[in-house]
Amino acid sequence: MASTPMDIDDPSSTAGTPLLHSARSLGVNVPSTTLVSDVISAFRSTKFFERDDVKEPKPKPHILSIDFDDPGELCMTSENDDTIQIYNVKEGRHDKSLMSKKYGVKLAKFTHTSSSIIYASTKQNDAIRYLATHDNSFIRYFDGHEASVTSLSLHPGSDNFISCSLDNTVRMWNTGTKQWVAKLLLNGPHLSAWDPSGNVFAIGLPASGSVLLYDYRNYQKAPFAVFDILKVRGPAEAEAAFRGWTALEFSNDGKHILVGSRYNGHFLIDAFDGSLKAYLRKPGGTRRLAVGETEGGTVESSGDCCFTPDGRYVLSGAKKDLLIWDTLGVPDSNKNLDPIHVLDEKHEAAVVAFNPRYNMIATADQELMFWLPDPNA
Repeated sequence: MASTPMDIDDPSSTAGTPLLHSARSLGVNVPSTTLVSDVISAFRSTKFFERDDVKEPKPKPHILSIDFDDPGELCMTSENDDTIQIYNVKEGRHDKSLMSKKYGVKLAKFTHTSSSIIYASTKQNDAIRYLATHDNSFIRYFDGHEASVTSLSLHPGSDNFISCSLDNTVRMWNTGTKQWVAKLLLNGPHLSAWDPSGNVFAIGLPASGSVLLYDYRNYQKAPFAVFDILKVRGPAEAEAAFRGWTALEFSNDGKHILVGSRYNGHFLIDAFDGSLKAYLRKPGGTRRLAVGETEGGTVESSGDCCFTPDGRYVLSGAKKDLLIWDTLGVPDSNKNLDPIHVLDEKHEAAVVAFNPRYNMIATADQELMFWLPDPNA
């Protein structure tokens, strides 16, 4: 793929490509917003992106995170060679490469403006950085964390966001100011997620096997619910309930919480009472480190599973293939639920994301893959 290096560590740099415009119209090769249930079994890997700016003997970088902007027309990856890559979904092309060699980059996320992003540092310090991609300039640094950031979650209706860190704090931020607006002290808060209304947020604590739910309007108070994953783990090994968590996500219908695991399955939890709806069984685990882990591997996971936008299906990568579960499916007597579809994929899907606006999936390990429904399937 073409790559235009732009060093965002140099404020004086004028190199770059034009501002990426996010028109809401669809290109001829972009799928329509047909019901997910009508096409879920027809997804096929259709566009493969490999970094052509990385030549042997230099190893290919690993993709650490995938995110889409609100209109669903830009896709962004953060990679462990300290770069951010931006792709045009409508045209199916690579558009821009940004470098963060000085500070590193992971957990890159679009704000609600497609030309600005936030991301966590991996070098020098543990600041969160706020970048305008159109003119390659930093808007603000968010200082405060004293250890590696493990999760960034943007509020669904504003540019407020939550960060979790290995310093045992959860911090709440407003992009309009560099100072955090609230801090929670917790033991091992590795993951965070907002419910679709933006009124509730969840914090995942793998060390205690629990998910805490807070009222956003009264977050100074104790959590109003504590879901004990160890207690309701069903057929999962006990270790999977308090280690190796890879993702935490609410479904967009507000009914379920997904707790991803690097072991042999994921937990589908009732968002109201914390009961186990199903253990989403998969063959084998991921080779990547789970969120917050520092030993046993070299590359972190930032989410190998996710909900579809309608909340009905869960997607997950595996050592091979892309797995799909139907949350309306009936688990067996032990709460096991097997995938309803297995989509063939030769590359490991270590990071998985579903486009929030269109029927399109992105998966990655060392390469990025776009998936679209096959009209002939």
